[in-house]
Amino acid sequence: MAVSRRVASFVGAAGFALLSVTGSALADDKFSWGVSLTGTSDYVFRGISQTDNDPTVQGAVDVGYGMFYAGVWGSGLDFYGDNGDKANIELDYYAGITPTWGPLSFDFGVIYYDYPGYNPGSDPDLLELKAGVSGEIQKGLSAGATFYISPDYNDAEYEVYEGTMEYALPAFNVFSPSVSGLIGYVDNHGVDSFDYTYWNAGLSLAVEKLTFDFRYWDTDQSFAECESDTLCSEKFVFTATIALP
Repeated sequence: MAVSRRVASFVGAAGFALLSVTGSALADDKFSWGVSLTGTSDYVFRGISQTDNDPTVQGAVDVGYGMFYAGVWGSGLDFYGDNGDKANIELDYYAGITPTWGPLSFDFGVIYYDYPGYNPGSDPDLLELKAGVSGEIQKGLSAGATFYISPDYNDAEYEVYEGTMEYALPAFNVFSPSVSGLIGYVDNHGVDSFDYTYWNAGLSLAVEKLTFDFRYWDTDQSFAECESDTLCSEKFVFTATIALP
């Protein structure tokens, strides 16, 4: 998979939930922290597998004070650049603020993507800006919208538009279940053929510090655009995450 195409499609944060410290933790003027460890059957981002449809392990460390937050997120990878170089690790560094206005919570941040030891012939690292808003529509139902932009990646600008919805279901035994969905659009100014839409829908089951997620992913990318008939095609992904404190 060509690195230029892979990075063009891999724009944005590593998931709406993974790159945001919860608003409740940052609403108070006090120090907060969190760590998480995740096992997933496939690292899928914006509908595209980043691990060649194989499982991997991910982790995150977050700190916050008041409305300010910062952290680092990492994951195993399995993709190749134009010259055959292989990327094995991704590290995302991020920081931002989460102000509130009435019932709305905002998230304004910056994200830097790093691929240690990866040299595909062009710079795969990139800096990205993020702006998001979310809130509860009615009891149990929440929605959000996020905008991402990278002003200069290999002389090309791109934007990503993403919307999410989540509904909390009644408790089931020891589990707190919820259903959620996402739809997004990638707009690459440099190469129009890399523009595409992606979406997912799934069920999450939370118990204590552990969350299980069962999710369906798909995109409208064709084989020619994705350079593979499996990386961008529909898939089901299982994820288990343990988070502290």
